[in-house]
Parts: sequence; structure tokens; C-alpha cells
Amino acid sequence: MSRFQSQRRVQIDDAQPTRYDDDETLENVDGDDDYQGRQGSLRLRPSDSDVTEDQEPFMGVKVRRKASRYRDYVGDYIDVPSRPHLTKILDKQGDKKVLFADRVLKFTGSGKMKRRILLITDFAIYIVDPDTAALKRRIALAALEKLCLSELSDNFFALIIPTEYDILMASTRKTEIVTVLVEALKSTSEYELEVVLSNSFEYHAAADLVKEVQFDEVEGGVKTRILRK
Repeated sequence: MSRFQSQRRVQIDDAQPTRYDDDETLENVDGDDDYQGRQGSLRLRPSDSDVTEDQEPFMGVKVRRKASRYRDYVGDYIDVPSRPHLTKILDKQGDKKVLFADRVLKFTGSGKMKRRILLITDFAIYIVDPDTAALKRRIALAALEKLCLSELSDNFFALIIPTEYDILMASTRKTEIVTVLVEALKSTSEYELEVVLSNSFEYHAAADLVKEVQFDEVEGGVKTRILRK
């Protein structure tokens, strides 16, 4: 059965600090985004290389501050109107209303971490290369099946897109991203986006490449492993 025809049971697992080795082991301890304080507004269902300086806010080893659970959401953290290359991309697609914009880390099928700009509008998700200003991917919100998060304090989340391939990303504003996506789908289509919590899950890094993400709580943070199935 093909990737696009099959129905998959997704299990998800998040971890904290991140450390890479041949097995793609990561340790992620900067869970600066916390979903626990907002569970009442989300539909949550429990399921049965070297880090560079600019990546440390996402993959560092710091204990989450309780205050981060209650911080105000800004939405646009990069001032999209002041960036012509971003407004041009949105205008070409007829998108005007930006609900969220920020820098994130995206994990490629080969396990590399790439810096990307994540844009969320009321119609689509945009992944943009900040170095070349090129649009790498556009995903209609209607194509999004579910979000996968771990039950631990970390920055990882996966977008599950059955008709294409999935995306694993990391952001210190994970909670805000999840909230924006849930509320955007509810307001435009009355569809309640499913948010799955689990400490291990599978995702399609490519149409024919399945990976499993495993999270284990360790002293000082969370160990994350990304394994090829």
C-alpha cells in the first residue's frame, strides 16, 4: 500500500537537549515552550551533527522556566511586513493574514538540521530558506492531519501530512505554533485538529522513508533519538 493510501497510527515522542551521533541521538533540554498549561484549549490525545551557536536556543540544555508557560503570544516575531521577499511569497499565493512567523529548525530526511522561517497564515503553512529567500514548501492547512508532540518538556513537534510527507521541526515557541494551527483550522473549517502526545512516534521524513523519534527523560533534560525504520 502506498504512502498516500495507507492510514497510519502515529505515535509521538519529544525530548529535550539534543546531541547528534551516528544514530541521530539528540539531547534537548531547553523546553522553553510548554503545552501543559494550555491543555484545556487543545485536543490532546495520549498515544499507546554538532549544534551550532545559532541552534542553541532550540537545542540547548537549560531547564524550562515556569514563567514561559504564561507568556503572551506575539505571532509575528520577525516583522514580516518589513521583509519584501516574504511579502512577495505571500502575495503570490493571495495570503494576507500572518498568524505566526519565526525562525525554526527543520530536520531533513538525511538527519541534518536546517534553519528555516516558518510562516502560518489562515490558509497555509510556508517553509522558507532564510539564506536564499526561497520558498521550500507550502502546505495547505486543510492537508494537515495531526500534530505530534512528546509528553516531556522540549521543543520538538511534527506536522503529519498524509497526502505528502511529514515535517519534524524544533522551536522555542512550540506551544504557540500548536495553538495557532489548532485555532486557525477551527475558525476556517470548523475542523478540530488532533494533537497527539507520546514519547515515541513515527513520521514519514520522505514518501518512502519512515523514521521513529524516541524521547527519554535524563538528568538535566531529555535525550532524543531519531531512528530509521
